[in-house]
Amino acid sequence: MRVAGARKVWRFLRRPRVVDGLLVALVLTLEVSAALAVMFPSGHPDRVLGTAVVGAGALPLILRRSHPVAAVLIVLPVDALNTLLTLSEPGTLSSTVALYSVGRHAPGRRAWTAAGASVPLYTLLYLTVLSKEPAYFIAPVLFPLIFTGVGQFFRLRSELHARRRQQAADGAVRAERRRIARELHDVVAHHITTINVLVGAGRTTMASDPARAQEALVTAERMGREAMAEMRQLLHVLRLEDGDESDDHSGTTAAALPALVEQARASGLPAELEVAGHAVPLPAAVDHAVYRIVQEALTNTRKHAAGARASVRLAYLPGAVEVEVLDDGLGGRPGQERSGGGFGLGGMAERVALCGGQLHTGPRPSGGFRVHARIPASAGPDPASPKESK
Repeated sequence: MRVAGARKVWRFLRRPRVVDGLLVALVLTLEVSAALAVMFPSGHPDRVLGTAVVGAGALPLILRRSHPVAAVLIVLPVDALNTLLTLSEPGTLSSTVALYSVGRHAPGRRAWTAAGASVPLYTLLYLTVLSKEPAYFIAPVLFPLIFTGVGQFFRLRSELHARRRQQAADGAVRAERRRIARELHDVVAHHITTINVLVGAGRTTMASDPARAQEALVTAERMGREAMAEMRQLLHVLRLEDGDESDDHSGTTAAALPALVEQARASGLPAELEVAGHAVPLPAAVDHAVYRIVQEALTNTRKHAAGARASVRLAYLPGAVEVEVLDDGLGGRPGQERSGGGFGLGGMAERVALCGGQLHTGPRPSGGFRVHARIPASAGPDPASPKESK
C-alpha cells in the first residue's frame, strides 16, 4: 500500500502543471530572498516596490509550456523595470528560465524572434541606464541567445527521441504484420494445397475407384477441420496480451513432424522422415520455425514438383538444430530457382533470421530442390551468424 501511495504521489509531482508550479515557487523564493538581502536591504526606500517587481517576474513562468512567447514577453519588461530600480545588470533568474523555456517549448522561428526582441531591450538598458561602454554590448546579445539556444537544443533532442520511438513503434507494427502474414500463409497454403490435391484425386477416381475417391474426400474433410483448428489457435494467440502466452512449447515439433509427413503421404507425396540425435527441448520460436519450414517445403514440393519424392531430416546437434527437406522433382534443375510468386521462401528466411540461424534454399546438382536450415538452440539472433541465402 505504501509503495502504491508513493507511486501516485510521484506521478502527481511529475505532472507538467505541478512541476511548473513548484518551479515558480522556487524561483519566487530565491528572487525575493536575494532582493531583500542584497538589492533592497532594510531601510531601502524602494524595498516594497522592488521586492514586488522582482517577485512578479516569477509568476508568468507558470505559462512557460503553454504560452512560452507570452511568458518571455512579460518577464523581460519586468526584468528591465528591476534594472531601473536597482541599477543592476539585467538577467534575473526569472528571465533566464523564461528564455530557456521559449527555446524549449516554442517553434524555432518564434523562439528566435522572441530572443531577438530582447537584444534591443538589453542594449538600451546598457546604454542609458547602466552607461556601459560599447565593449560590454556583447553581454545583451549573448545572454538571450545562449539560453534560448540551450532550450532549442533540448527541444530538438526531445523531438529526435520521439521520432525514434515512433519509428521503433512503426517497425514493431510492420514486424507484427509480417509475422501474421507468415502464420496465415503457412496455415492456409499448406492445408488448401493438400485439400486441392485430395479433392482432385477424388474427382478423377470417383468413377473407376469409388472407395479410393471416398478415402481422398474423407482425408480432405479432415484436413479442412485441421485448418480451421489451426486458424482458431492462431487467432487465439494473436488476441493474447503480451506475456499471457507461455514460452514452454518445447518438444512439439518432434511430436508433430510424423503427422505432418503422414499428411503429405495421404495427399499423394511420397515422403520420409529421419530424426537424428537426442531430442532436446527447444525454445518456442525455434520449435515453431522448424515445423513451419518443413510444412512450407512439403507444400512447395506438392505445388511445383508433381510426382516427386521428398525426404525430411531433423538433426539435434550440440547447441543447434538442423532441418533439411529434399525432393527429386524436375522443377529444380541447376540454375533454376523455385518460386511461385508467394511468400513461402521469404517467410522461411524471416523465421530463420529472427531465430539467429542460417537458411539455404536452391536447386540440387542432381536435380530437385533443397531447403536446409541451421538454427541455434537458444532463442534470439546470433550476431556472429551470416545472413541467410536463398
